[in-house]
Amino acid sequence: MTTVSGLWSFVLVVGLLTITPGMDTALILRTAAVGAPRRAWGVVIGIQSGTLAWGLLTSAGVTALLTASHLAYETLRWAGACYLIWMGLSMLWAARHRPAIPPTDEPVIADDSFFPGWRRGALTNLLNPKMGAFYVALLPQFIPAGAPTFASGALLTCVHIALGTAWSAVLLVLAHRLRKVLQRPTARQALDRVTGTVITGFGIRLATSNH
Repeated sequence: MTTVSGLWSFVLVVGLLTITPGMDTALILRTAAVGAPRRAWGVVIGIQSGTLAWGLLTSAGVTALLTASHLAYETLRWAGACYLIWMGLSMLWAARHRPAIPPTDEPVIADDSFFPGWRRGALTNLLNPKMGAFYVALLPQFIPAGAPTFASGALLTCVHIALGTAWSAVLLVLAHRLRKVLQRPTARQALDRVTGTVITGFGIRLATSNH
C-alpha cells in the first residue's frame, strides 16, 4: 500500500486542487444557492462518482489506453466539450429570459430532485478526458514500487473523494447561509450568468485543447 509520507503528499496536492475555484465549485454553488439542497448533493455525489470511476479505471490501467488512443480520446473530448458548452449556454439563455421580478414576492426555487443533479455532476466529470489524463499522470507518482497498484490507487481515489466531498459540504453550508439573498431573481440571474460563462469557457477550452 501507499506509504504515510506519500499519502500526505497526495492529500496536499489534491487538497489544493480541490479548493481551487473551478467548474465543479461554480456548479455546486449555483445549484445550492437557488434553493435545491438535494439536487446540489446530487451534483456533489455525481461528481465524486465520476472521480471514483476515473480512479478505479486508472488503477486498473484502462485510462492509460484511453490517453494512448487518439480516436477514443478525441471522441470523449468532443462529447464532453459539446455537453459543457450546451449546459453553459442553457444557463446563459435562462438568465437572459428569466424575469428579473417574479409575479409574487416569493423567492424562485429550483426543482429539488436528487437524480437530475447526480446525472449532471456525473456527466460533467465522466465526459472530461482530462480527468483520466490527470489520474494517469498523478496516481503512479504516489504508489510505492512493489505495492499493489489497484489497491493503492483505489485508496488514493477514496482520499480524493473524501476531500472533495468535505469541501463541497463547506460550499453547501455557505450557500445555505446566503440562500435568502441568492434566491432572489436578480441574484439567480447573476449566478446563471457566472456559472454559464464558467462552464461554457471550460467547454471551449476542452474543445480547443491539444491531447
